[in-house]
Amino acid sequence: MGYGRKHAELYDAVFTSRGKDWSAEAATVAGIALARRPGAQSLLDVACGTGAHLAAFAGHFAHVEGVEPAAAMREIAERRVPGLVVHPHDMREIAVDREFDVVTCLFYAITYMPTPADLTAAVAAMARCLAPGGVLVIEPWWTPDRFIDGYVGGHLVEERDRVVSRVTHSVREGDRVRMTIDFTIADHTGVDAFRETEVVSLFGPDDYRRAFEHAGLVGEHLPGWAAGTGLHVARRA
Repeated sequence: MGYGRKHAELYDAVFTSRGKDWSAEAATVAGIALARRPGAQSLLDVACGTGAHLAAFAGHFAHVEGVEPAAAMREIAERRVPGLVVHPHDMREIAVDREFDVVTCLFYAITYMPTPADLTAAVAAMARCLAPGGVLVIEPWWTPDRFIDGYVGGHLVEERDRVVSRVTHSVREGDRVRMTIDFTIADHTGVDAFRETEVVSLFGPDDYRRAFEHAGLVGEHLPGWAAGTGLHVARRA
């Protein structure tokens, strides 16, 4: 997985400029969770990244915590939300000392799991964090039949004192995708460039269904959502 320090520092600027609305997404997810768990007070955001969703979730839930294995991303989240607890765990090995009414795993983070068995392990770990009747919300990525092999993407961020270029190339390798990401940053100090590589999985609906069943959760898929991949929502009995 990528997300070294340089990438982490650019993360929010890149996706915000592409139109990602962290607050609106958090409000939608909170509404989905509260409709299924009225009165929910606590939320754990797994793979919380820079904490942009968590900062917004704090306006909907009395207590929020995060899980984020990438140190550079975790540090930004902790700076963003003073007093925030962010656990440095792999999502397959979450260890927290309380149960939560809601657990989320957003922005395709679940697809960093390399195999369906790892997906099942991660969902089981999240399920163990749920209070009885708690709600798990997972944002998937593209399914195998919808991914475009060789997909190329590009984006330019133009700020007053900085320009950032992000170009990606994604290649399918079996049921996984290798994404090469090239950044170029220009500011008053000069021009810098670096590359990171991310490898993610193409899980299908049956992979999620089996993971939920294994964890003892009752799941459903809600269509739509930000990029058209929908959301998986499951409840602990």
